[in-house]
Amino acid sequence: MKPLFYLNKYLWKYKWHLLFGLFFITASNYFGVYMPKIIDNAVDELIDYKTSTNKSNEILWDLGLKLVFTYMLFSLLKGLFLFFTRQSIIVMSRKIEFDLKNEIFSKYQELSISFYKKNKTGDLMNRISEDVTKVRMYLGPAIMYSINVSVLFIMVISFMIYKNLTLTLYVLFPLPILSLIIYKVSSIINKKSEITQQKQSKITSFVQEAFSGIRVLKAYNKRKYFLDVYKEETNNYKQASLDLALVNSLFLPTIIFLIGLSTVITIYLGGIKTIHKELDYGDIVQFIFYINMLTWPFASIGWVSSLVQRAAASQKRINEFIKIEEKVINNGDKNLKEIIEIEFKNVSFKYPSSSDFVLKNINFKLTSGMTIGIFGKTGCGKSSLAQILCRLYEINSGEILINGSSVNDIKLSDFRKKIGYVPQDVFLFSDTIKNNIAFGLNKTDYEFKDVQSAAKKAGLSSEIENFSNSYETKIGERGVTLSGGQKQRISIARALARNPQLLIFDDCLSAVDSETSKKIQKSLNLNKSLAIHISHKISNISHCDHIIVLEDGQISEEGNHKKLVEKKGFYYEIFKKQQIEEN
Repeated sequence: MKPLFYLNKYLWKYKWHLLFGLFFITASNYFGVYMPKIIDNAVDELIDYKTSTNKSNEILWDLGLKLVFTYMLFSLLKGLFLFFTRQSIIVMSRKIEFDLKNEIFSKYQELSISFYKKNKTGDLMNRISEDVTKVRMYLGPAIMYSINVSVLFIMVISFMIYKNLTLTLYVLFPLPILSLIIYKVSSIINKKSEITQQKQSKITSFVQEAFSGIRVLKAYNKRKYFLDVYKEETNNYKQASLDLALVNSLFLPTIIFLIGLSTVITIYLGGIKTIHKELDYGDIVQFIFYINMLTWPFASIGWVSSLVQRAAASQKRINEFIKIEEKVINNGDKNLKEIIEIEFKNVSFKYPSSSDFVLKNINFKLTSGMTIGIFGKTGCGKSSLAQILCRLYEINSGEILINGSSVNDIKLSDFRKKIGYVPQDVFLFSDTIKNNIAFGLNKTDYEFKDVQSAAKKAGLSSEIENFSNSYETKIGERGVTLSGGQKQRISIARALARNPQLLIFDDCLSAVDSETSKKIQKSLNLNKSLAIHISHKISNISHCDHIIVLEDGQISEEGNHKKLVEKKGFYYEIFKKQQIEEN
């Protein structure tokens, strides 16, 4: 139960739903428990009628009508309060489910990029869907039936003890055995539930990955291989589920047997006590009703225990990342109206999962209207520099200054609103071209001409207009209907549509032909924003005011294109090789 303690804050939030639920359960059970008393009185009156000398049909008719109407009234009241019970506790569970899903999704957005590198998408999806559903079953049915069993047990036992203490003790003899069985089996269910959830997450992750890479899967003719792996994973899940189902299936027969044993004891001992005039016939009937009344609640203990154990296993998985503090710290309170200057002072950075520094002692300054190029081989830290500037990761040492103030002192939302970032890995949403370009704009403020202008700067407007639905064309999941160059240019247009004060292009022209690339660069040069161009192609950064050459995470050379060529160092060697390749 320990992982489920995290949910106590939600139970406190909806305490009135829970309290009203407790009241309604008590009321419903009161009328339910009193119904056998009506039967008891009716049986006693029938026996009195049988032994009476005055055997009038009118008396028998009145007795029947009294029994029917009283029993119906109590049944109606019991059902009415049961309806109110579900409307309070089950509704509470749905509200908590809503809050928990929103909390998880919000937490997902807070966590740093390194978290997503360590965790699979399918597993994260499973936690916010399957795991939360299992937690809701604990918050709703499990709590409702647990309270119901407790209240009903107290009421029924009170009535039984009031009638005859000795018979009650004999009848309840099987219950300690039942409790021991539940205790033992619950621990087994807990372990098997956790294994089942892990298998479920593994299947979800596998399927998500297969569908995301469906083109590669088909191109390499790996359909049979993936099908075989999927069968193996589902078979593992099936086996885990069957093991869990086997344990669950032992509960109900055991409970029914023990309740049946109580019924036999009641009839046998009750009959003896009736012969000795300690009880009457109505009391035996009443006891049998009470025992059967306890059958389903006690039978539900196994089911409820299974729900609780599954919920505990699921909440444990949810708690694993809810308590993670691996996120960008956002304690800044300074407003940022304009980005005039950016400065890196002795900045060093390494990824949380690595012990080696990706960037070491980086120093440079970027002022308004200036463009800077970042050049280097694959793996030298170019993309890492862009990511720490966007504050997707926290630096390990040094300072990043914006207008002379530490970037950590500035409101993160203010800073990011002024950035147009085009990452190396383009991601487009399954939506229209217009909505993808306008993604970074406020839905209520932007005009369609802003989207058109951004598309024109990205060298894409003519191609979009040739599509059947123009800007309203749906591009499919991850832009599957577009070419690599079109996806990159939509991503560029998305950044330009914001009219950002800082542009960061991370090797975003790799899939664009040289002629289109030059047109885009020409339109970008008209923009007065601060700009950082990252590329492994010198032709894409040669126009920059200042170029930084990275080798093994350190600045090895810097200057404009002309000066770097004149130095005849690393930059010059790569430049000559790329010229030969282009020719």
